[in-house]
Amino acid sequence: MGTDSEKNIEPTTLYCRILGMVEYQDEGKERRITQLRKGILELAVMGVLYHGRHYGYSLVRVLTESGSISLKEGTVYPILARLDRDGLVRAEWMQSDQGPPRKYYELTAAGRQLFDELNQEFQLLVGLVQQNWSTSAPKEVLKPMLIAGKG
Repeated sequence: MGTDSEKNIEPTTLYCRILGMVEYQDEGKERRITQLRKGILELAVMGVLYHGRHYGYSLVRVLTESGSISLKEGTVYPILARLDRDGLVRAEWMQSDQGPPRKYYELTAAGRQLFDELNQEFQLLVGLVQQNWSTSAPKEVLKPMLIAGKG
């Protein structure tokens, strides 16, 4: 049996509390996904630029061509600005046959070196996440314990 205060809770109040918990869990999940994407997208942008120079929209096209992720230019430009500010990419305006000039980005030598190092670290982390823990960790046998307290 619950306490007196729990007995007086209307079912709708309990339902709202449960929904609030679910909503909080969803917000926490979304926040974590956002944080995870931020670092990985920066590495992905660097990876594309490692193989050649691109302008913002062409980066978005390359990153989304598999269809597994949806990106907008507004996501890529802050990453490019940060990489440029940190001296990891070089930006250059170039004339385009298909409209106005475009700002092309390419990795600097420092950007290439950092990408190599970050990619190596990323591969280690991917391996860690994909590890089959059910077969690699020894099964611990739990024994019942008797806990005696002073009374």
